[in-house]
Parts: sequence; C-alpha cells; structure tokens
Amino acid sequence: MQPSRFGGGPAPAHTAVHAIEARNLVKTYTESGQEIQVLRDVSLHVAQGEMVAIVGASGSGKSTLLHTLGLLDQPTSGTVLINGLSVAGLSEAKRSQLRNRHLGFVYQFHHLLSEFSALDNVAMPLIVRREKRSYAREQAELVLEQVGLAARVDHYPGQLSGGERQRVALARALVTRPTCVLADEPTGNLDRYTAESMFELLTRVNREFGTAFAIVTHDPALAALAHRRLAIEKGKLVDD
Repeated sequence: MQPSRFGGGPAPAHTAVHAIEARNLVKTYTESGQEIQVLRDVSLHVAQGEMVAIVGASGSGKSTLLHTLGLLDQPTSGTVLINGLSVAGLSEAKRSQLRNRHLGFVYQFHHLLSEFSALDNVAMPLIVRREKRSYAREQAELVLEQVGLAARVDHYPGQLSGGERQRVALARALVTRPTCVLADEPTGNLDRYTAESMFELLTRVNREFGTAFAIVTHDPALAALAHRRLAIEKGKLVDD
C-alpha cells in the first residue's frame, strides 16, 4: 500500500522545479471569420506548495488560462510544464495520464455523479487510474475524513448541502495526491458563510499537505488568502 500524504505532518520543502509553469501562452479562436486572441503571451508559475490567485473581470481569459494550465485545452503557441516536464508534443493519452497523476480540479459547480456515494465519487480518479477498488475507497475515506466529512461517506450528492458537495469535490481533487490543484471559482456558488468555511479548508490543505493551488476567483477575500495574486486583463497578465 502506498503511503498517504493526508496523515498530517509538515508540507514538502520547496524545490527549484515549479509545480506548474506556463511559458508564453497564446490562445486564439476564430469566430465568424474573425480571429480572437484570448491569451496574449502569458507566462507564470506556481511553486511547489504555493497558493496563487488569478483575478480578473468576466471574459478576461481566466478560465481559458486555467483550462490550458490543466491540459484540458491546447494553446495556439507556448507551452505548459508540469513538475518541470514540458507537455509540448505529448499525445492526448500522455496528457491525460499526466493530468490524472499530477493535477486536481475543483469547479464552481461540483460535477459530482449523482448515482454514486460521496465515497465512490472521491474514489473515481483512482479507479480511472486502475487502482484496486479497495485501495481507491480506502484513500477516498481517508481524504473525506480530512475535509470533515467522515460521517457523510455513504451519502449521495442529493443528500448533501452545497458546502458539503464542494468539500467532496475538493476531496476528489486531492485523492490522487496531486502536485497542484486548479480551482475555477470554487466558492462562486456558495453563500458567504459556507464560502468562508471553504476558504479555511483550502488554506489548511495548502499549509498542512503542501499542495499547490492555482485559483481563479472573483472573490477578493479568497484572493487575499493566497501567497501571490496575479491579475489578467484582456488575456494579458498585468501588475497587481
């Protein structure tokens, strides 16, 4: 059995290799015969164990940037590096494998599978990786305990509150022990009280487990908790 990172202890030491890095990303779409540049020569990095917030107005390119960093979308030019490894030229199968092993995702809407319990929703990334189901469920139970849902493992998404569903989504992102979690408006669908609880959980996970986070948010309170805040405006990073 593999050791778990979720038993507490100090965060991993920072290294020279970044958890995730973007170099000169450009993303262009063609719409009605017109070329639209969504990302304009964007370069950034998230260090091992660092929490970075990416802020900007709607339509500024934040989500496109996050999807490109998460290997869900390919840039028109430029490259992404995960743990120092460039993904340029990798097949979709290799990109998918790298995504599963090194990245976790949390969205504004939890995207949980309604027909599965919290436990099996969290275990799913390990099952997709073809780990033994017993191991996947054991790890899922451990992570659900860490996010405060030990008593809710057998509940289905429809039986959980909005905040609980988002915690399950976070547990699912963490169960593979990723290098970096990419979060797109993770509190955007929550009330203020529940959002603040989620803020606290994100910072605790970052502090205790050394998980790096890149968080796209409109929420200044969440952005203020990050180690660094980056602003994107019309597809370009600007001083913030």
